[in-house]
Amino acid sequence: MDWHCDEETSALFRHYSLQNALEYDGDGKVGSVIGRIMAERPDLRQHGVVISAMLAAEVKTANDLAKSSGLGHLRSILEAEAPHLLAKRSKERREGLPPLPNAIEGEVVLRFAPNPNGPLSLGHGRGVVINAEYAKLHDGELILRFDDTDTSRKPPLPEAYAQIAEEVEWLAGFPPHRTIFASDRIETYYEYAEEIISGGGAYVCNCSSDDFKLFRQQKTECPCRGLDERENLARWKQMLEPDSIPGSAVVRIKTEMGLKNPALRDWPALRIQDTTAHPHPRPEIGSRFRVWPLLDFQSAIEDHLQGVTHIIRGKDLMDSTRKQMLLYEKYGWNYPETIYWGRVKIHEFGGFSTSGMRRAIEAGEWSGWDDPRLPTIATMQRRGIQPRALRKFWIELGLTQKDIAVSLATLYSHNRKIIDSTTPRLSFVRDPVEIELSSADCDSQSEISIASHPSSDLGQRTIEIIWRDDSTEVIVERSDLKSHDSGLRLKEWCDISPPTDGQSSMLSLNAQGDYPIIHWLPTNSPSAILLKPEGDELDIISGNLEVNTHPVGTIVQLERVGYARIEADDEDGGKVLIHLHD
Repeated sequence: MDWHCDEETSALFRHYSLQNALEYDGDGKVGSVIGRIMAERPDLRQHGVVISAMLAAEVKTANDLAKSSGLGHLRSILEAEAPHLLAKRSKERREGLPPLPNAIEGEVVLRFAPNPNGPLSLGHGRGVVINAEYAKLHDGELILRFDDTDTSRKPPLPEAYAQIAEEVEWLAGFPPHRTIFASDRIETYYEYAEEIISGGGAYVCNCSSDDFKLFRQQKTECPCRGLDERENLARWKQMLEPDSIPGSAVVRIKTEMGLKNPALRDWPALRIQDTTAHPHPRPEIGSRFRVWPLLDFQSAIEDHLQGVTHIIRGKDLMDSTRKQMLLYEKYGWNYPETIYWGRVKIHEFGGFSTSGMRRAIEAGEWSGWDDPRLPTIATMQRRGIQPRALRKFWIELGLTQKDIAVSLATLYSHNRKIIDSTTPRLSFVRDPVEIELSSADCDSQSEISIASHPSSDLGQRTIEIIWRDDSTEVIVERSDLKSHDSGLRLKEWCDISPPTDGQSSMLSLNAQGDYPIIHWLPTNSPSAILLKPEGDELDIISGNLEVNTHPVGTIVQLERVGYARIEADDEDGGKVLIHLHD
């Protein structure tokens, strides 16, 4: 018997598919959707074969939409079309982050540990937000630790230290409980290195990197591995000499050369760096030290010393966890609880890295770390993104190990909800065209009073109109004059006749016809420039802005254009604004 899917049932399939995709972070399951629908609509069970195929297509569409437009877009559809499914979901699924395993209230210690080779990127924000949120939830501590022990490959940027500290506090909503500089603690790492060498848990290897790579591939021990502790300590002392040669020796943690994972086989812990040619940029450190710990060794030691209870890191660092656990076994320490997340790709940005951005900035390709086109926290601040929106964005994405792709539309949705009620409206006329407007039989008003916000009490704004006899001049956008052979409605003021050769007349103060509504300004309105990032390009949009007294830093909504932040006053009394989002 043929079965016809009516409009109501089709909507049911779509809505449940959207709900499931939202619940499972863009990885909805057909079986779960079928189960829910059959429970609600037993009459559909006899058509299971047909329905399964239809739902498979709907679930795929919903998952694809989640990946292309973000979870916030799915939520907005359900809010408009099936809000009861959102209410149901909130009861079934815990809001916010999942429980932190083995967390003891008041004793949780987490750390955010950036390399200060540049200020924070948008991706770094995830680490700040998630660690800070767990610290708040458990009355714990958040440590900011600068992992600044690489002076050659990713050398620290001196100004990044203070900027990162400010950005962490801005994102977290509170200052870190402790701030640690790994470069201040080199002698401590030396102590632990000497201890493990003395105990036979590590050795100093003089093999070339190519030779050791071959040993690792063949699962054979290098000649240095069998030397006694006395010889290894002598080699260690030689490494510390000021004339030691970079690449001539490395301290290796003794594991097993037969381990299945090559990365774990006698992994390197400390090496010689040429700090004469590449001194540490912190002047108190400079060229004081010749031997520097690699990240896996330094981070492991520091996590233990600072009492870190939980580590939250990318799943690409699972090998680091395995290396460090082998090290902890040698010291007899308990390794922290470790939680992993997958990669997050932001659709609007390509493969930006901090090192790559730094090179491009130094080469003059970008104006700075807050260039409007860059995915940095500095750029988010400059454009007007609120820290609470970033917190909601990252917490909503959660801790899934799946690699996910999201759109900035989700972040913008959160930001819009936060700023809208306190954001005054202004008119911005792009590509202005002047029109001489005759008052004809209408009253010649000297000013128009308009609400600064349609639904919030932000007061009134006033537009002054200068009349000469029975005419005045206004400016409108050139594009608004195209293809309008009937009248136009100047927003909040009057109907006008179709402009001809720059001439028009007022028809009525009250809206009489079904005319297109356009915005306008008096011709004496100050000039303005709107900077709008479009991928790798920065559009510079010129126009005129409604007279206002809002100070620099104010976020406004430019009617029919979008939200923007007033960035500067120019010398001629105009404004420079930067586009935030629609």
